[in-house]
Amino acid sequence: MENLLKINIKMLENCDELTPKKAHHDDAAYDLRSKEDITLELNKTVLVPTGMCIELPVGYEAQIRPRSGLSFKHSLLVVNSPGTIDAGYRGEVCIIMMNAGQEKFEIKRGDRVAQMVINKLPDVELISVDELSDTARGAGGFGSTGKK
Repeated sequence: MENLLKINIKMLENCDELTPKKAHHDDAAYDLRSKEDITLELNKTVLVPTGMCIELPVGYEAQIRPRSGLSFKHSLLVVNSPGTIDAGYRGEVCIIMMNAGQEKFEIKRGDRVAQMVINKLPDVELISVDELSDTARGAGGFGSTGKK
């Protein structure tokens, strides 16, 4: 692969088996695993550590997203989805999870709890102006299309 982006990760002590992997070669995301056994109580939010630290190059971010199966089958949420890991962060990647289901949920060490996508960020300059151009939608949002 000629444009292969190489990203350094560091697995914390005794966490090598938790190294993020893609389930299939053509998947967009790397599965992140729990470093600890954790009970997700109903309507409670917890921080789930992954045992991984990452060194992203400037101009890139990692987005943390929920796993669709956990969301659909158990109503587990990644609360700040997608969570953003910035290029300057070097601490352990942790997942903010909430149980919106009907019963407590047990996470075991090594369970896949979220997924991580690496994105290149565009160079952007925000320009302050007095007026914005008009569009058919205008300022309409939050249900402005009339769909319920």
